[in-house]
Amino acid sequence: MLVSDFDYELPEELIAQTPSEKRDECKMMVLDKGTQTIEHKHFYDITDYLDENYILVLNNTKVIPARLFGHKETGALIEIFLLKDKSNKQWEALIKPSKRIKEGNVIEVSEELKVKALQNLGDGKWNIELIYDGILYEILDKVGNIPLPPYIERKMTNDERKSLDYERYQTVYAKNEGSVAAPTAGLHFTQDTLNKLAQKGVDIAYVNLTVGLGTFRPVKCENILDHKMDSEEFAISKETAEKINNAKKQGKKLVAVGTTTVRTLETAYQQYGEIKECKSASQLFIYPPYEFKVVDNLITNFHLPKSTLLMLVSALEGKDFIFRAYKEAIKESYMFYSYGDCMFLK
Repeated sequence: MLVSDFDYELPEELIAQTPSEKRDECKMMVLDKGTQTIEHKHFYDITDYLDENYILVLNNTKVIPARLFGHKETGALIEIFLLKDKSNKQWEALIKPSKRIKEGNVIEVSEELKVKALQNLGDGKWNIELIYDGILYEILDKVGNIPLPPYIERKMTNDERKSLDYERYQTVYAKNEGSVAAPTAGLHFTQDTLNKLAQKGVDIAYVNLTVGLGTFRPVKCENILDHKMDSEEFAISKETAEKINNAKKQGKKLVAVGTTTVRTLETAYQQYGEIKECKSASQLFIYPPYEFKVVDNLITNFHLPKSTLLMLVSALEGKDFIFRAYKEAIKESYMFYSYGDCMFLK
């Protein structure tokens, strides 16, 4: 299977640069795999589709202000993108421009935070040490920037960006800090929507997968079988495992919110033969004709061409049907990617 099989042309004006005015007012395309039909709705209509016969599972990871800007003693400007907490104040990070950094260099981000380059890992990646006193996430909230994807290009001041993105590039149920990208399918939920679903008898459960750049890393090899996913840590609580297992025993359908939730659940089943309380890591690459063991339905955004995320939704709903839906979404001026509209795959 070739990566070019998952390519499509998207007009630039359909790349969402800002979120919809209200979270739940974005457009929602509803795909029914059984009847091969497409409906055009809004996200607040999701309450019409789910009832006591469903369990909804969401990823409650929290995005950190992982993009830092600092300077060397020489005055050279340096960008640091925190990727993974390796404990004891050591992180894996991307540094730009990497060629200007040598092992031992110290980059000053602010009076409260400095970054020491420890080891060059290649491809712009470094092991670094964060030098600070106090609580790191409180410091990052002051000096860091929300790590928006590169296709979001806006003419805004830093203050304007912070006031918008600190709230909207985060789910309303975000809890566990550590991700460098949002699980964007969850951005459409409001607390009111969750309350209405609960009142209708929908079971609601949470998993945690720390989203890294690997989720969005482009597939650079033509044969997709040669692509290797980066490892991302996940955790499933005892309460969530029991909820999911009980729901499945009762014949309920499981609706995953976002591809990160899909990979968490399918990886857990692959590793343990069931959903159980665990802390592990996922490198699962899902593409057609993958057979899903846990997930029945999916709420997801529209994904980049040639991406592993597009391959995952094609595995769940069928590649031809997904590409017909994407063609219709373009025709109907749906907005794409992180701040864009969404799909409900029935």
